[in-house]
Amino acid sequence: MKQYYQNFIIRDWQQSDRQLAAAVISSVLSEYGLGWEAEGADRDVLEVEEYYLKTGGEFWVIEHQNNIVGTGAYYPIERGDNAVEIRKMYILPKFRGLGLGKYLLQELETAIFKRGFKQIWIETASILKEAVQLYETNGYIPTIGVETQRCDRVYMKVR
Repeated sequence: MKQYYQNFIIRDWQQSDRQLAAAVISSVLSEYGLGWEAEGADRDVLEVEEYYLKTGGEFWVIEHQNNIVGTGAYYPIERGDNAVEIRKMYILPKFRGLGLGKYLLQELETAIFKRGFKQIWIETASILKEAVQLYETNGYIPTIGVETQRCDRVYMKVR
């Protein structure tokens, strides 16, 4: 998968992206006072093959001038009905406010629904105000059942 949005490239993750994608995510988490959890909530970033590629999910990176500036991913989950969870939607601060997050979310949804999934779940933290606003203005409904320790909100969207 390779797509373009303005002067950004959104493409499939490659092994050589592992540390750079992890650095983007860790940086955004620390910006909001949230910790990087290599053995917990962020283990999937270090083991993309196991968590995403082998389970029927996808992990994308956003490139700008040959630098990774964002990520977005999803994988199938057990809860719900034929469901996936969107994970690791992070964009460095310098590249926010350009519509990139909304575009990424819509492209993830398109890929998910094309593959026949019926529900999308997203967990986030209230402190990530831009993310909360993005999900709520794009049809995600608050629900219950947060499973990730640093998160306090869970949303769902049904096709």
